[in-house]
Amino acid sequence: MTNSTPLPLEAGLTELARAIVDTESVSGNETALADKAETTLRAAGHLEVIRDGDTVIARTHLDRAERVILAGHLDTVPVAGNLPSCVQVVDGQERLIGRGACDMKGGVAVFLALACALETPRHDLTWIFYDHEEVEASLNSLTRLARERPELLEADFAILGEPSNGGVEAGCKGTIRVRLTARGVAAHSGRAWIGKNAIHGLAGALTRLAEYEPKDVEIDGLVYRECLNAVAIDGGIATNVIPDRAEILVNYRFAPNVTEDEALAHVKHVFAGLDLEFEVTDSSGGALPGLTRPAARDFLAALGDGVSVEAKQGWTDVARFSALGTPAVNFGPGDPLLAHTDGEYLPTAALTQCYESLERFLR
Repeated sequence: MTNSTPLPLEAGLTELARAIVDTESVSGNETALADKAETTLRAAGHLEVIRDGDTVIARTHLDRAERVILAGHLDTVPVAGNLPSCVQVVDGQERLIGRGACDMKGGVAVFLALACALETPRHDLTWIFYDHEEVEASLNSLTRLARERPELLEADFAILGEPSNGGVEAGCKGTIRVRLTARGVAAHSGRAWIGKNAIHGLAGALTRLAEYEPKDVEIDGLVYRECLNAVAIDGGIATNVIPDRAEILVNYRFAPNVTEDEALAHVKHVFAGLDLEFEVTDSSGGALPGLTRPAARDFLAALGDGVSVEAKQGWTDVARFSALGTPAVNFGPGDPLLAHTDGEYLPTAALTQCYESLERFLR
């Protein structure tokens, strides 16, 4: 048990979110924020609190018919001169500005406040505040929990507090990354005919990427837009040397009705016949919308007719819950287009809107 100072719940959502933002927690450095979250949650006597590394889990045990998970990651991408936070009024809108305000410490603030306030919710609740979301999947603590303590992830429905502009982003696309490597023969660039240029060997792959036409896939009325792109390229050791190695990193974002094996087969088909080495560096399946499940329908009903429902065009941890058979959605304050930007901010009014929407569903 930690002796850390609790977060300022009594100060209101904006100050709570600001305190969370100002506790720097770049991936791998979540301990201080996890300590504060744990201390805050333990002060609420209606919750069982479990600490697992830098992940904090809080649960109710009220023998309700259904259990709902609400999960939010504590970590951020690296700071870019945007800490400490500040609150400014821009064009009449009050904004909390700082690293993680949008992705997703605003959501964490809402979840913490609700976890401590809801003593008798209509569902049993599991709140998960976890580490290492912004880095490779192998480090994500939900990966560890699914492997070592799967009972903590059992639920009928899950809500990820990722920024969604206060609307619902259902499911998510899968993602696979492949490294294509061309081999050549090094030589002096003044006698290039002696060697074989590996960078030139990538021309066929780049041409196919430039000509590739991605699909739009409709599932349950939502459209997932597939993407296949080069995201990095590397090769060459000096300006007077013909490179003997060059590589391109390709990322395929695929619809959630496509399996990882099918995605891999598709990428291999796109580059078939090229003299390139092929290596999968990362792969994660997507998540189907799941909006027809009873708990998901109840959630949408609680949000009201005016709530927007869209397909999640990126990948999020809803995929982990989907893999466990739990329908999940993304729902949180903030514009996802501002995530990871140097000018990242969160309209403070979005905190109250998100809190009240979730409270209607949970109370």
